[in-house]
Amino acid sequence: MTCDALIVGGGPAGLMAAEALLDAGRQVVLVDAKPSLARKFLMAGKSGLNLTRAEPPESFRTAYGAAAPQLSAMLDRFGPQEMQHWAEGLGQPLFTGSTGRVFPVALKGSPLLRAWLARLGAQGLTVRTRWRWTGWQDGHPGFDTPDGAVVLAPAVTVLALGGASWARLGSDGEWAQHFRSSGIPLAPFAPANAGLSVAWSGHMTRHFGAPLKNVTFRAGALVSRGEAVISVRGLEGGGIYPLSPALRDGAMLTLDLAPDLTLTEVAERLGRAGARQSLSNTLRKTLGLTPAVQALLQECARPLAQDPAGRAEVIKALHLPHDGLRPLDEAISTAGGVPFDALDAGLMLRSHPGVFCAGEMLDWEAPTGGYLLTACMATGLWAGRHAAAFADPPPPGHPAGG
Repeated sequence: MTCDALIVGGGPAGLMAAEALLDAGRQVVLVDAKPSLARKFLMAGKSGLNLTRAEPPESFRTAYGAAAPQLSAMLDRFGPQEMQHWAEGLGQPLFTGSTGRVFPVALKGSPLLRAWLARLGAQGLTVRTRWRWTGWQDGHPGFDTPDGAVVLAPAVTVLALGGASWARLGSDGEWAQHFRSSGIPLAPFAPANAGLSVAWSGHMTRHFGAPLKNVTFRAGALVSRGEAVISVRGLEGGGIYPLSPALRDGAMLTLDLAPDLTLTEVAERLGRAGARQSLSNTLRKTLGLTPAVQALLQECARPLAQDPAGRAEVIKALHLPHDGLRPLDEAISTAGGVPFDALDAGLMLRSHPGVFCAGEMLDWEAPTGGYLLTACMATGLWAGRHAAAFADPPPPGHPAGG
């Protein structure tokens, strides 16, 4: 079955690639294995859809670590400002929080997705759901569909198949076996933006669900100040997620429980406390440590030093033993996937001319906070524009030309 332009994967990267191809005048068919599109996008939006982060481009790119050089040109074309203009163009007013995170006023992802799909539909996008990619058949993409096996022969294809976390929402990573069987190298999948496994003692049970606020977390060379939650399985939350690369490599986790005070200031405050005051009251009144934070101290550093200087050292650098990151399917995102050296500058597979890759299936990672979504859409736009140029080279100066 012939096809002009094919998108495999209906998440943000795939939809943005479809938009780029439609804008270039291509006839686009988008297929997805699930009954509906963008399920992970909608799930992320249930707790408040963080679209991007309002910060200078140089600072924004540092969030992508080792992949920043490969993503730089794509983020120049579609970065935080372009993301905001795009959402506003779909009739979604935005606001910026105190940390620079940008959200739709509606907070949820569903209004934005409905508006986007309506615009793409008006441009002529054809959508097929419950189509699962089964790899290449004689060089052409094959699918299991409700009507049986189908093989398409598109002029260009953009694969936007996601990473390997949240399999129930569609990102199951099963596409990797088709890449390997075709001789395409892959970086192994690994959890990113994942919770930390900690084998708590019974002492911590009553603190499950309690937040850890006003804490600085350190692992290796990475530092994060944010909130985490004590869970039955360990620690979860935005304060921990940015440390995933170091924790994944086995780095020790250290907590500064009084980040706004120096070591000397903590010792002095503890030293001024009355001798008759209980330790719990001393920590609460002099340093503002909550019961959950105090329980963490007792869990990891018992017995506490008796002198103020010794206690201050522990409070400023509490070592928390852990068993590594939570399993891959529990992670918000994944590292690993298609390495950039397997792709050309337009994100086309060197071994498969006319086949482009985008989104989380590429080997990059970033912390939560708008970085993930922005880069997914930036790579989707880039792949879509270069796919359009491959199928029909644009005139000089056209956006698809670079």
